[in-house]
Amino acid sequence: MKLQGKAAVITGAGSGIGRATALKFAQEGAKVVVAEFNETTGTETVELIRAAGGEASFIQTNVAEYSEVERAVNFAVEQYGRIDTMFNNAGIGVNRPLLEQTPEDYDRVVKVNQYGVFYGILAAGKKMAELGIHGTIINTASVFAYMASRGVIGYHAAKGAVKMMTQSAALELAPHNIRVVAVAPGGVDTPIIQGYKDAGLSEHLARQQMRNKLMQPEQIANVVAFLASGEADGINGSVVMVDDGYAEFK
Repeated sequence: MKLQGKAAVITGAGSGIGRATALKFAQEGAKVVVAEFNETTGTETVELIRAAGGEASFIQTNVAEYSEVERAVNFAVEQYGRIDTMFNNAGIGVNRPLLEQTPEDYDRVVKVNQYGVFYGILAAGKKMAELGIHGTIINTASVFAYMASRGVIGYHAAKGAVKMMTQSAALELAPHNIRVVAVAPGGVDTPIIQGYKDAGLSEHLARQQMRNKLMQPEQIANVVAFLASGEADGINGSVVMVDDGYAEFK
């Protein structure tokens, strides 16, 4: 129960890494705000947490709008009296060759994956500083912040920005005793890779990890929960690779 008494906001918690992390946080004693655009999947996550004896609330959130991210942060404080962890996890992707992409494709991906993270850092950082909470802001980066791949230029741009925003925010928020860190997953078996699966690329994706299999969302969630805990107090401004070696043998 290393998160006992803490409150967390998790964006994109309706599926994949976000849902697995919400469940893990609740198991570790945290009160969880499920901040999710999809009301159906977000509510399902809350129900799963409550069925397991945890405490959670849902708030519909479009992370591409600062006002909605700020509302989710304020909601956590209204519900639970505090916010200790902000997990900026929501993300989308467009997989299309560069010359077939449109400015709208790029804008949509960057607005969610990059701006959404900045909004979470800003809203949570302000609230933590205001309340005097020595909190943790955790961002979902990616191996694609470090390595090029075809068809996802907007995703690369956004995740590269997440890496640098993590470092910059950690430096600026350190005087408030707020840590900012990130995780960089490799190939994870979540809905965001469904397009690759539909194209028959499951085995190819699996081989990108050292142990030749896709990672599971729970593996990422375990690391996020550790980073949110006091045990990780010495980790700040870092991007933790949670990729089963994806980036290490290319």
